[in-house]
Amino acid sequence: MRRVFAILFVLLMPVLALAVQPDEVLDDPALETRAREISQKLRCPVCQGENIDESNAAISRDLRLYVRERLVAGDDNGQVIQAVTDRFGEFVLFEPPARGVNLLLWLAGPAMAFIALLIGWSFLRSRQRAETETSAPLSDEERARLDRIMRD
Repeated sequence: MRRVFAILFVLLMPVLALAVQPDEVLDDPALETRAREISQKLRCPVCQGENIDESNAAISRDLRLYVRERLVAGDDNGQVIQAVTDRFGEFVLFEPPARGVNLLLWLAGPAMAFIALLIGWSFLRSRQRAETETSAPLSDEERARLDRIMRD
């Protein structure tokens, strides 16, 4: 049983290792929990595919410290995210709001899926029509020729 726990620990260790340094952690556990929640929503400007909690980039460290600084100052989660967005733009948000140009991005996926469904539906309909048009009965001459081919 110990061996199983040891193997699980070794396999999960990279998942558990975050880039947050011990000197960044707040003394208040409630504030630290809020800081981690906010950090999960913010993208590293350098790494782009990682949130600032997972990134080792210097800018992510600065952002983590800034988030904690704003929380200690008394800001709520929305105010902290707005302050970071004001400084770096909506690019740092993993889920930017659906308004303005972003609305086009939010709607592009469902619109493309709908267009693909329409194209697929029309393709299947055209194939169905083509099958019904070509299924006329064989003439006597065609039937006799088919019988000769089948005997050979």
